Amino acid sequence: MVKSTVENLNPTRVKLTVEVTSEELEPKIKAAYKSIAEQVQVPGFRKGKVPAPIIDQRVGREYVIQQAINDGLNDFYQQGLAEADLAPLSRPEVEIEEIPDVKTNEGVLKFTGELDIKPVIELPEYSGLEVEVESRSADESAVQEQLDELRGRFGTLKDVERPAAKDDFVTIDLIATVGEEEVDTASGLSYQVGAGTMLEGIDEALEGLSAGEDATFETTLAGGEHSGETASVKVTLQAVKERELPEADDEFAQLASEFDTIEELRADLQSKAEENLVVEQGIEARDKVLEKLMELIEVPVPESVVAEQVEQHFASQGHTPGDDHDTEEHREELSKQTADAFRNELVLDEIAQKEEIGVEQSEVIEYIVSTASQYGMEPNQFAQMLDQAGQVPMIMGEVRRRKALAKVLELAVVKDTEGNVVDLTDFVTPAGDEYEAEPAAAENAEVEAGETETEKSEAAEDTKQS
Repeated sequence: MVKSTVENLNPTRVKLTVEVTSEELEPKIKAAYKSIAEQVQVPGFRKGKVPAPIIDQRVGREYVIQQAINDGLNDFYQQGLAEADLAPLSRPEVEIEEIPDVKTNEGVLKFTGELDIKPVIELPEYSGLEVEVESRSADESAVQEQLDELRGRFGTLKDVERPAAKDDFVTIDLIATVGEEEVDTASGLSYQVGAGTMLEGIDEALEGLSAGEDATFETTLAGGEHSGETASVKVTLQAVKERELPEADDEFAQLASEFDTIEELRADLQSKAEENLVVEQGIEARDKVLEKLMELIEVPVPESVVAEQVEQHFASQGHTPGDDHDTEEHREELSKQTADAFRNELVLDEIAQKEEIGVEQSEVIEYIVSTASQYGMEPNQFAQMLDQAGQVPMIMGEVRRRKALAKVLELAVVKDTEGNVVDLTDFVTPAGDEYEAEPAAAENAEVEAGETETEKSEAAEDTKQS
């Protein structure tokens, strides 16, 4: 067994020194002789049968020793990690300091490697954390909002002869120019005023326009080769339509649901509103509990891990330093989110270990099903993609961390802004929404980088193409 020693350079970086005796190196030397014998041709000897002394004459004993070291270095390094009980986060910077004497075989193979490791942390007391959430109530207005949303699905659009207003549906033409160059055009687009799903500034430009009129506004393009550039956009309004909602009566209840009367439908919507209330408060409490937990502990983050994740992100997107997407501001934002994600994972992993939290197969399946639906994929197809990409262990780790955070939330004291204790039992149980899937960001075995607002669509596309 190799001998290893560890020198702590800082809380996240160590220098590992590994010593390998000549006896431990000998099998690698014999393997090197055999490999070289298969490659050299010596008159009078069959291929692979060249004796070691002849090989020493032809290529030199030093060359054989060097090949043995090169072939065995990774194995010796892994043995050194195991002997020192280290979990590396980065590849080592290896330097060979000593090799056995090539003539006498006396001495040792000695090499060092600097590498990043997980920092050792001491968990704070996380039982009884106090957080406050917004006071919410499943009142009549909440029920009416859900009912109106349901009515909207069965609504009809009719043309109106008036200026466009918020929530109207319009048909528009667009022409975008950057400087003097026309960079994009589109005709006959349908859009709901106020939806905020198109260009920034378009809602303000549309409100008050009548059919046949146009307006020009400036915006920052978010896609294409001119992404990030300021463009002048001319929008022409072709038609204005408003949505007519069906009457909320028994006939509508029978059309839109399994209920026979509007009273039964309202009662069901009331129940759903109460469930949504628990989910909303639970998500808010979960985020605040995590934030408060992380305020109680200092977790050093290896710089190389953050740098590697940031570079992987931009490389996967096909961006190069200095382009419109790969900006210093964007890098700083992504670096901060990557570091925060590393801290969160490390702390939640420690809590999961302390609380002896495991992951059931059904929980992994539930996570995969939820996440697959967000990408518009079939669960089986999504699961196969994850399996082929070797990401199932990552999914298990994510589910385990969610359960750890749910445990901290279960132990917390949650009150609303009116001072009432909020019961989140239904939220933190396995059937609750703490397993509500979120799009997975690109991550390696140790770090999951957080998403910026400008990257969420990119992350979804990355996952589909993995």
